[in-house]
Amino acid sequence: MENYLNLLNPPQQEAVLQKEGPMMIIAGAGSGKTRVLTYKIAYLIQQGVDPFQILSLTFTNKAAREMKNRIAGVVGESEAKNIWMGTFHAVFAKILRFEADKLGFPSNFTIYDTDDSVKLITSIIKELQLDKEIYKPKQVFGRISKYKNNLITVKAYYNSPELIEADNAAMRPKMGEVYQQYVDRCFKAGAMDFDDLLLRTNELLARFPEVLAKYQNRFRYILVDEYQDTNHSQYLIVRALADRFQNICVVGDDSQSIYAFRGANIQNILNFQKDYADIKIFKLEQNYRSTKNIVSAANSVIENNKTKLDKTIWTGNDEGEKIKIIQTHSEAEEGNFVASSIFENQMQHQLQNTDFAVLYRTNAQSRAIEEALRKKNIKYRIYGGVSFYLRKEVKDILAYLRLIINHNDEEAFKRIINYPARGIGQTTIDRLIVKANELNVSLFYIAENIEKIDVGINSGTRQKLSDFAMLIKSLKIFSQTDDAFEVANQVVNKTFLINELKKEDAFESTGRIENVEELLNGIRFFIIEQQDLADGDTSLTNFLQNVALATDFDKEDPEAKNTVSLMTVHMAKGLEFKVVYIVGLEENLFPSAMSINTRSEIEEERRLFYVALTRAEIKVYVTYSLYRSRWGQFNDTEPSRFIEEIDDKYTEFIGKQKNNNNSSRTSSFLKPDIFETKNPVIQPKISINIPKNLKKVSEIKPKTQGEIANIQMGSFVIHETFGKGEVLSLDGTGPNRKAEIKFENAGIKKLLLQFAKLQLI
Repeated sequence: MENYLNLLNPPQQEAVLQKEGPMMIIAGAGSGKTRVLTYKIAYLIQQGVDPFQILSLTFTNKAAREMKNRIAGVVGESEAKNIWMGTFHAVFAKILRFEADKLGFPSNFTIYDTDDSVKLITSIIKELQLDKEIYKPKQVFGRISKYKNNLITVKAYYNSPELIEADNAAMRPKMGEVYQQYVDRCFKAGAMDFDDLLLRTNELLARFPEVLAKYQNRFRYILVDEYQDTNHSQYLIVRALADRFQNICVVGDDSQSIYAFRGANIQNILNFQKDYADIKIFKLEQNYRSTKNIVSAANSVIENNKTKLDKTIWTGNDEGEKIKIIQTHSEAEEGNFVASSIFENQMQHQLQNTDFAVLYRTNAQSRAIEEALRKKNIKYRIYGGVSFYLRKEVKDILAYLRLIINHNDEEAFKRIINYPARGIGQTTIDRLIVKANELNVSLFYIAENIEKIDVGINSGTRQKLSDFAMLIKSLKIFSQTDDAFEVANQVVNKTFLINELKKEDAFESTGRIENVEELLNGIRFFIIEQQDLADGDTSLTNFLQNVALATDFDKEDPEAKNTVSLMTVHMAKGLEFKVVYIVGLEENLFPSAMSINTRSEIEEERRLFYVALTRAEIKVYVTYSLYRSRWGQFNDTEPSRFIEEIDDKYTEFIGKQKNNNNSSRTSSFLKPDIFETKNPVIQPKISINIPKNLKKVSEIKPKTQGEIANIQMGSFVIHETFGKGEVLSLDGTGPNRKAEIKFENAGIKKLLLQFAKLQLI
């Protein structure tokens, strides 16, 4: 214990050593809150608290894993495994698995992701014959999500004249009916969406006092990370669970509350001390991340907010460089500046791509940045793009697995009933839906009893439906004795999915087949990981729950080892980089035009800018353009008010002076002064070699078995894209034969030899 306590500063030590009672740790940006939370849990265990009685709630699986690993380093892995630690949704899903029957759900209920929910709502809107241009599925889902996070059930909705009035004004008078149908259909399908994991937990604790008492007694010490990001539903659950022993510790920073659009309620942290009379407050005010100039600049901005907790963030780090403010004429010029500056910083300071981040308010802003980076041959990665588990072929297999576990899963059934193609058309599916709604049963029930139920289809189609139901039922039996990997493997083999994928274009099929292979690899890794856990569960149900609760940052991209990070400021929260570029600092963009109507909205936008500034360790560049294109037309812009709010002592304007009122606008787009440096960096010329024998996609044919057999371990080959390489290993047989090849410039790649563009040297 002595060792890790010596690593803490006095305020951090005080927070760690406070064992009993309610407490709030106000943790400024870069103040070491994760370390404090981790050591606090370790200290509780060393003081004799049973790990099984500790509940630690986080907002990402990554944070939970990181904390558990750190705790294991202090108290040992076996003790660390016994802590109930995870995201709100993961922990509450676990509780609901145990208690689902009380709410009328099966213990293996499906967790719908946003895509599933939107598809279901789309179906409901179609069945109710509503105008999808008015009842836009994503907007409807967003509204239902907001209802649930504020504990507004269908009954509460109908008892609220204000909500009904608002929907009538929005030309959506049937909103209540859509909500009712959505809830009923989820229940019938044995499914919960993400918001249900909170809503149903609240319902469970409110309706069943014995269940509440059970978990109050189990969780005698509760710790909540990022408390400023909790919504009303999360707040009520945490308060209910902590009510008996009141050993609750919340950690957060009101200045980083930026998720109101997701339902986060800043009042939860601002009013926490009103909920507990004998609360103790600890302030972590020393920033270990950023230079003095960055910390002071961020402080001068956030000082303009009226709604905030009292604290003074400071740092013992070097003074550092001033915040660079750069004016450009257009977003293209803005992108060129960012790319040139990154290149220049790399050359002068020996920095890696991973040391840089470009932050923007909206995803649409990435285009110009991407183009400029590509021209400079600077590798980048966009965070928040399509993740692995959202790729079509992956979701298709997951839908099979979901239906195997839960036959009532309507969205999974509709996704795969005719994939791979079985000759079951949309007309047949529509008839199944009508009959299922009429009988109030699942689509799968209709399929497995199709010989007894008349839905107006021919005998051939009935047989196909019956065969599909038999396939799923046989896989269900298999899943009861075998682990998730074996079941998934059976799905791939019995559905002949690989054969279906091979029918596609050669390039497409190779990538999709590799994704299927990677999914199986992932399931195998999941099983190995579970086998190492004290309470490991290798079942298909547990795997699907882990997938449903995963986030983009929880999955590592093997291609993103050394890349510049591009992301929205919202995505950047919790991250840090040596050099940060905050682009598009213009009125109606940052702050957003949608968030300047009330003081609370502006203050949240200001907190967002504060978060952006405090991601940086040594340098910050802030850019704005005089013109920005919309719908192909250039429009005048105005510099963001947030630039004006940074104290002059901490800024340096490059090329133009502050308060120039845009007087430098001209009709032609001249290069800003930043590019007219005294010692310009000479950019290297980039040459691209286009192979003379490059073929069109349509011309590429699978290799013959003879050609494949000629490629052996140790062979040297040429690939049209990857260049020269050496074959390291081979596996598989016939058309499934693969080679692991180490290319001189592209690194190690695994290729399906049947389609790989390889020539033996």
